[in-house]
Amino acid sequence: MAVLTIEDLASTLAPSQAIAGLDLGTKTIGISVSDLGLRFATPRDVIRRVKFGLDAQALLAMATKEKIAAFVIGLPINMDGSEGPRAQATRAFVRNMEQKTELPFIYWDERLSTVAAERVLIEMDVSRKKRADRIDSAAASFILQGALDRLASLAKGAALGSDG
Repeated sequence: MAVLTIEDLASTLAPSQAIAGLDLGTKTIGISVSDLGLRFATPRDVIRRVKFGLDAQALLAMATKEKIAAFVIGLPINMDGSEGPRAQATRAFVRNMEQKTELPFIYWDERLSTVAAERVLIEMDVSRKKRADRIDSAAASFILQGALDRLASLAKGAALGSDG
């Protein structure tokens, strides 16, 4: 398994492969999965965190079931651009996953993704209790959608570059 940039992923991803977005929390892992056309992020059920081995097993089982080619994982960078304990924990999670899978991980700046996800859930009039259950997967969808939009932009740029 390798850590790739979004540009590396764009050049190595085969057609019709799904990718997953992850929002790593202390109690849950929010999950979102792309369509095969890499246009839309769809939230999936969260994984309740127990301990790393079981969390990894559940994540990889989901990846196998959904035929995932790569993970885009939210990196919780502070507003000033620095990395705190949550970012360090995310990097440690990815390092530990290197022992478990060949699937690549892409770090994605997730600043404000949870805030944006909560705002959308509030606008949809989702109750506070249901928001708590859905917030991590909604945040994972914001993370993944940002990466999908960047992949589309890279593809468009490559197509323009090859035209002329």
